[in-house]
Amino acid sequence: MKQVIPRKAVYRLSVFLRCLHRLEENQVETVSSEALAKAAGVKSSQLRKDLAYFGQFGMKGVGYNVKELSEKITKLLGTNKLQPVILVGVGDLGSALLTYRGFQKEGFEVLAGFDADPRRKRSKIFDVPILPMEDILAFVQKHDIKMAILAVPAAVAQAVANQLITHGIEAILNFAPIMLEVPENCVVNNVNLAMELENLSYFIK
Repeated sequence: MKQVIPRKAVYRLSVFLRCLHRLEENQVETVSSEALAKAAGVKSSQLRKDLAYFGQFGMKGVGYNVKELSEKITKLLGTNKLQPVILVGVGDLGSALLTYRGFQKEGFEVLAGFDADPRRKRSKIFDVPILPMEDILAFVQKHDIKMAILAVPAAVAQAVANQLITHGIEAILNFAPIMLEVPENCVVNNVNLAMELENLSYFIK
């Protein structure tokens, strides 16, 4: 029976990876589980448990080789080579995401933006083409794309998500303020900026 790995454990891998990158930048070669866990904001037992889902890492009494663990986690997350991504919805938020330079540094390459009105005049200049929605299927198949960023209005988000899944998209980063209903073979991560601000607002009352 295939082991079910909690999504939170996969999320924490990304947190660990960023901590390891900072250690590499500071030319640190080895790190203990306690030190890495503290930097990531988790207990050392949680760190070891999360890594244990994916295999054996580190040596008892020595800790983890920073470069090796960083490379292994990068491979686990599938970002050791550039992952092709499309963005759907080139409004204000979508435009800002298309011009964000950090995706490639983290292992993702946004190849194109798609919009219901691709020729609409926009204030930003993009390095990738803005294409009509009807071109998604051919583009996804040509470039073997499995991941999409969704930045469309809530009213059309579910319909667009359905279209993406039909065309072979298996993972969606959803910026629309709506919970999407998707089949089991598709993974959705929701980014609701208003909810995050509401959460912060509670703590500063």
